[in-house]
Amino acid sequence: MTTRRLILPVLGLVLTLTACSTVQMGRDFDLRTFASKVQRGVTTQAQIRGWLGAPASTGVVLDTSGKKYDEWTYYYGEGRLPNMVDASIKILQIKFDNRGIVQGYNWSGEAGK
Repeated sequence: MTTRRLILPVLGLVLTLTACSTVQMGRDFDLRTFASKVQRGVTTQAQIRGWLGAPASTGVVLDTSGKKYDEWTYYYGEGRLPNMVDASIKILQIKFDNRGIVQGYNWSGEAGK
């Protein structure tokens, strides 16, 4: 078989497999374990990093009172191509004061995953 004749079937197989594959974004984390361990005003950035690893992103939050917090974001999502109808995503955002102590957090998505 020539190279040209081989390319089309291989390309078709790759496209078929890709269209039915599962896509994942981010790194999975256990929200229940996090919620059972974290303590507002006590838990440190080092502890969070030990439990969850490095955050996917970091930034700054300015609350309505004008106070600034460092914010770490963790996320994980997955779904099946091509339509992603069964997609799920979870996001955890953690606020730290200037000493690196947890001041609050919020999450969205499925806690059990």
